[in-house]
Amino acid sequence: MDVDVEECEALSLLMTIKCAIVDLPFGGAKGGLKINKSDYSKREIETLTRKYTLELAKRGFLGAHIDVPGPDLGTGIDEMGWMMDTYEAYYGHSDINATACCTGKPIEFGGIEGRTESTGLGVFYVTREILEE
Repeated sequence: MDVDVEECEALSLLMTIKCAIVDLPFGGAKGGLKINKSDYSKREIETLTRKYTLELAKRGFLGAHIDVPGPDLGTGIDEMGWMMDTYEAYYGHSDINATACCTGKPIEFGGIEGRTESTGLGVFYVTREILEE
């Protein structure tokens, strides 16, 4: 609940740099809903996530060719699955890459093995390289 615009801007910059260093074709946008997740049911979280997805897409801020969100603090495969499902339902007819609108989705929705542990594994590899230097 302490997140603010400046923190999102800083995280966005760091994500942009991180993706550039490893030559990933992703930018570094950050966004989300500032809510206390424990105040909401799973169904309410799903409704909020789907509405958020539609608002991003309507404004041209979502899609494999624009921005590809991934799970972050307070989100996981459920939220990413709902995002992909919502985007695909509304834009799949006109976007051949609709399934690729986000990362971190369930494997049965086109997700990949290893995504859940990828951030921690990345920290391990970076730490190992730093210690070897």
